[in-house]
Amino acid sequence: QAPRGLSLEEKRTKLLEIFHESANFYQLKELEKLGPKLKGIVSQTVKEVLQSLVDDGLVQGDKIGASNFFWSFPSQRGTIVQNRLDNVKETRTSLVAQLAELKTAIEHERTLRPLSDSRAAALGQLTSLKKQLAVLQDEIDAYGACDPVKVEEKKRSVTLAHEAAVRWTDNYSILLSHFTRQTGMDAQDIRKYLEIGDDYEDIF
Repeated sequence: QAPRGLSLEEKRTKLLEIFHESANFYQLKELEKLGPKLKGIVSQTVKEVLQSLVDDGLVQGDKIGASNFFWSFPSQRGTIVQNRLDNVKETRTSLVAQLAELKTAIEHERTLRPLSDSRAAALGQLTSLKKQLAVLQDEIDAYGACDPVKVEEKKRSVTLAHEAAVRWTDNYSILLSHFTRQTGMDAQDIRKYLEIGDDYEDIF
């Protein structure tokens, strides 16, 4: 049986690993060579995968001189993952509140039970509320109390991103020196392109 090809998400993860493991700047043509060699990503798909990472803010790109360069700060991934986790928690809290309100309304309707035609209307409203309750319950079940397994995966991603960021800061001076030698550009100009301020500090 032929081996299964990589999914889009797997390609995105592996392409990010190239940036984070090397802490380097790349051009598209370089990534199209490294993708198949290091991570098994088909060369023809690298451009599409790279663009998706740029669109999501996980990879930065800019034109330096006559060439387009791409890079990724490892800490960006951890920040984005944490923000998504926070949004999930906020959404779940809102759904729980709506669910509580619906349960209260349902119980109120049950206690009324008038002996007139309005009882039929109340029962109809009760049925509608039950349907809304079921929909909200399904949404809450989908979040699964923020799914401990997924939360642990996100925490691990944040930890790995922090560790990679530490490696990045360790190699920053070396990369900057190498880049200035290769391009002949002034180090201050490169910092300006990369939006690295004078208050940049190593991460420990």
